[in-house]
Amino acid sequence: QVQLVESGGGLVQAGGSLRLSCAASGSAFSVNDMGWYRQAPGTARELVATITSGGRANYVESVKGRFTISRNNHENTVYLQMSSLEPEDTAVYYCYAEVMIVVNIEGAERKKDYWGEGTLVTVSR
Repeated sequence: QVQLVESGGGLVQAGGSLRLSCAASGSAFSVNDMGWYRQAPGTARELVATITSGGRANYVESVKGRFTISRNNHENTVYLQMSSLEPEDTAVYYCYAEVMIVVNIEGAERKKDYWGEGTLVTVSR
């Protein structure tokens, strides 16, 4: 089994910054894509940013130029640096990882998606 543990959420004033972290832990696994999604009250979960194991990043249009996603492959950790935060960024942010899990002694792997429990980001006016 693999676990994703997030940290870094909180309350910040508009225009401020926060940095989210998410670490994947477990055994016999490797991580492909990682990313962040968010869900505001009464809305569907939406993609914020993703990053491949090679470092290629993708962002939703509304955060381009304000948010930066990065990762440390050795530590299986992904980060989201959020700047110029707006009240509209208020949401629960969820970490995501596409994981390859070794399923037998021959080394066969199975792909599985994992999610963190979420961390609340609140941006006040």
